[in-house]
Amino acid sequence: MTPTLNLTINGVPQQIALDDPRATLLDVLRERIGLTGTKKGCDRGQCGACTVLIDGRRMNSCLALALSHDGAEITTIEGLARGETLHPVQAAFIAHDGFQCGYCTPGQIMSAVGLIAEGEAGLDPERVREGMSGNLCRCAAYAGITEAVLEATREIAAGTGERETA
Repeated sequence: MTPTLNLTINGVPQQIALDDPRATLLDVLRERIGLTGTKKGCDRGQCGACTVLIDGRRMNSCLALALSHDGAEITTIEGLARGETLHPVQAAFIAHDGFQCGYCTPGQIMSAVGLIAEGEAGLDPERVREGMSGNLCRCAAYAGITEAVLEATREIAAGTGERETA
């Protein structure tokens, strides 16, 4: 019998028949749903490129068995912007050059969104660096990423965080 998985992905309910009950959430998102913004990096939970929000909490989707999250609400990088309006973290990454090659950027942004939502970012660069330490940037854009998270934290707290794209 083929197991069926029910997920709400970026606000859209999905019912997915799984051929392999060992499928990871990352593989379901990329290969079954076609959401390729979440990147497959190390496939071992070490680089954070596959970070998504599961019920609002950040998680490495390469380590998450899809079936174990049946009924969950999943947010990927594709689910952050509202039309032409970027999420404050996306806008801050652009403003502070928080990405270089872009491979790790979706995971970095999702981790930053989770960190801010968890209330763990604060306005302390050390806390931001510690909170983001599970996400590796091979281009070493860490200074820009830290500034972006700090700016987004301030904007979200002030309720001024939405921007139109150029």
